[in-house]
Amino acid sequence: MIPPAAAPAFLADAGWDGATIVPLAGDASFRRYFRVLDGGRRAVLMDAPPPHEDPRPFIAIAEHLLADGFAAPRILARDLDLGLVLIEDFGDLRVKEHLDADPAAELAVYARAIDLLADLHRLPAAHVPPYDRAVYQREVGLLTEWYCPAIGLDVDADAYVRAWDAVLPVVERSLSPTVTVLRDYHAENIMLIDRAASHGLGLLDFQDALAGHPAYDLVSLLQDARRDVPVAVEAAMLARYKTVANPPADFDAAYAVLGAQRNAKIIGIFTRLWKRDGKPRYLSFLPRMWGLLERDLAHPALAPVATWFAANIPAHQRHHALEEYAPA
Repeated sequence: MIPPAAAPAFLADAGWDGATIVPLAGDASFRRYFRVLDGGRRAVLMDAPPPHEDPRPFIAIAEHLLADGFAAPRILARDLDLGLVLIEDFGDLRVKEHLDADPAAELAVYARAIDLLADLHRLPAAHVPPYDRAVYQREVGLLTEWYCPAIGLDVDADAYVRAWDAVLPVVERSLSPTVTVLRDYHAENIMLIDRAASHGLGLLDFQDALAGHPAYDLVSLLQDARRDVPVAVEAAMLARYKTVANPPADFDAAYAVLGAQRNAKIIGIFTRLWKRDGKPRYLSFLPRMWGLLERDLAHPALAPVATWFAANIPAHQRHHALEEYAPA
C-alpha cells in the first residue's frame, strides 16, 4: 500500500499540497484507497490504475446518486489519465464494524438500509447498461469456470446454462420498471454518517451499477457474503421492503433466483481470487456462500438449477471442498 508516485503532484494541483497520505484499504480489484490528511481536512484518494481500472463509472454513478439526494462521496478532484480521484471522506464507521460492536442495533440499521433502497427504486434508473440474461449467465458461469476445475469436477456446463435459462424468466417477468442496481450494497460498503439525508448512510463501491431488478440489491444486503445476517432479520427486512415498495406478487421467487445467481457468481469469483490473484483469504467465505446458495435453491422457482447442482456438485464437494487445495 505505497501511494502512487504521481499522488503528491496530483494532490498539490487539487489544493492539498504537502498533505499526508496514509493507507486506507484495498479491495478485490486493482483499486486502492488512501486517506489524505491536511490539518483539519480529510479526504480519500482512490487509485484506479489504468488500464486495469477506469474511474469514470464511479464518478458518473456518484454524481447521479448525489443529484438524486443520496450520500455518495463528492468528487473533489480527478485525473482520469492517472486513474486518481480525490473523494469525500465518510469516516471509519462502516455498518459491518458498527454491528459487530453493537448487535442490538441490527434491526434499526438494516431498516434504514432497506428504506434507502425503497427510495432509490422509486426513481428512474441511471443511464447504465442493462442487467439482463446475458450478464446473469456470464456471471453464473464463473462457478463452472473456476470452482469446478479447482476441485477437479468435470461438469455438464451446457446443462448448467439451460437450467438457468429455465429459471431466469421469473426475474424478467417482474423487471419493469428497471431500477439502479448498485450490485455491492452490503455492510462493508455502507457507512454510517452524520447526515439527515439518505437515512444517514453513505454509499461506496457502486461503480459497477447496472439497470435491473430491485431484488438484486436486497439479496446483496441480506445475503451478505462477508457477514452472517440472521434469517429472522432477512425475513423482517424483506417484509419491510414489500410494505413500503409494494413489489409484484412473484417478488419472492425473483429474490430467490437472484440470490442463487449472485451466490453462485460469488463462489466463482472468490475461487478466482484465490487461484488467479493469490488471495486465499476469500476461501474463508465459501462455506457461508454455499449455505446461502443451498437455501435459495430450496425455493420451487429454482428446481431446474437445484437438480443440476444435485447431479453435478455433490454436497461433500461444496462447503469445505477447497480447504485441501488452499495453501497452509
